[in-house]
Amino acid sequence: MKNQLRIIGGEWKRRVLPFASIDGLRPTPDRVRETLFNWLMWDIPNAVVLDVCTGSGALAFEALSRGASSVLMIEPDLTQAKILKQNIQLLAAQNCELKVATAQQVLPKLNQQFDVVFLDPPYTLQLWKDLSTLIDPLLKEQAFIYVEADQELNRLDLPSSWQLIKSTKAGTVRAGLFQKN
Repeated sequence: MKNQLRIIGGEWKRRVLPFASIDGLRPTPDRVRETLFNWLMWDIPNAVVLDVCTGSGALAFEALSRGASSVLMIEPDLTQAKILKQNIQLLAAQNCELKVATAQQVLPKLNQQFDVVFLDPPYTLQLWKDLSTLIDPLLKEQAFIYVEADQELNRLDLPSSWQLIKSTKAGTVRAGLFQKN
């Protein structure tokens, strides 16, 4: 049986999408996702979005549902990537692109600038510092970066140009919205 996630708001509100049962794959909890998209309510419409460690696709599909102009997903797991492709087709999301590789492989090759970035890597891999360094040159001025972790955000060694503007906690999940200065 596949796992499922529910889109909270926008065009596809209440749509249920499957995702694979993969160790370490955990969609952003609904409560945290709702908080995040309330924070970004005025910034998601027409935004160019990068979902660095897509996983279930919860954040990417939520952004598309709420009017993002385009979303680039990065997901290395072949099983989950296949499900993401099916979900993209199911939703007829033409403004969504999926790169099947690791973020470390994809990010250095991108020559695109992003308004909003979701950085939610598998916690056990401890990739926040490495990935944030690769993401930083891809950010537009004043871009928003959502970071999710299982530890205090100030311990992640993120770029000094990223200013924490909002944060929340749900159980063991720590989430923060940063803005590039």
